[in-house]
Amino acid sequence: MIRYVIFSVVVLAVFMTAVVFASINTDMITLNLAFTSMEIKQSLAMVAFLTVGWIFGVICAGFLLLKLLFDRRQLRKSLRLAEAEVKSLRSMPMQDAN
Repeated sequence: MIRYVIFSVVVLAVFMTAVVFASINTDMITLNLAFTSMEIKQSLAMVAFLTVGWIFGVICAGFLLLKLLFDRRQLRKSLRLAEAEVKSLRSMPMQDAN
């Protein structure tokens, strides 16, 4: 129950911050892209760029996570092989040092 209340408060705070941000930045700006030019509100442009940056960050973190999972799989395989080798060496009879 407390998680729901905290989550609701955070979502409400983010929404109110976005509303205040949008009301402060009402100017129109011109975005000149390589293939087109458009006029857009400053607040909308900033939110769009923040969203694109967030998505890029999530994608980069996903690739890092995949790399870590692959490395973990290889390490587990190496550990299994090493444990099997140790087990086979322990089961071998000891030879005299004479």
